[in-house]
Amino acid sequence: MDVENITKAEWEVMRVVWTKKATTSSEVSALLEESFAWKPSTVKTLLNRLVDKNFLSTKKDGKRFIYEAVINETQGTESLAEDLTGKICARKIPDFLLTIMEKSQFTLEDLENIEKLVAKKKQTAVAAIPCNCLPGHCDC
Repeated sequence: MDVENITKAEWEVMRVVWTKKATTSSEVSALLEESFAWKPSTVKTLLNRLVDKNFLSTKKDGKRFIYEAVINETQGTESLAEDLTGKICARKIPDFLLTIMEKSQFTLEDLENIEKLVAKKKQTAVAAIPCNCLPGHCDC
């Protein structure tokens, strides 16, 4: 999936669809109206764009359409992580992760899982991370 083509507004719609599993444009509008003051026509446009991009499927149910996610939220966030890490120098990914850690909230269970992953990653740690920038365009 090419998540880089999803706008911030489309991500908000995806989050609603992931939560609802199967939903209508009216339900999405009702949930997002208060936070974003979007008109129903805006939500329908966003839903249709996501269908066109193959992130949502739709089926007709009487006069209304039911929308469902083609990918689940985990697949979406994993694709987003791959996309983001592919856009920055490999040597700057550790700083990027530290920033995310500092700006995010975690449960004790989350932190225990992170500690386990760090311990596992320590076993295969490298002395230096190779730069993946274009030759002559690196400041790392």
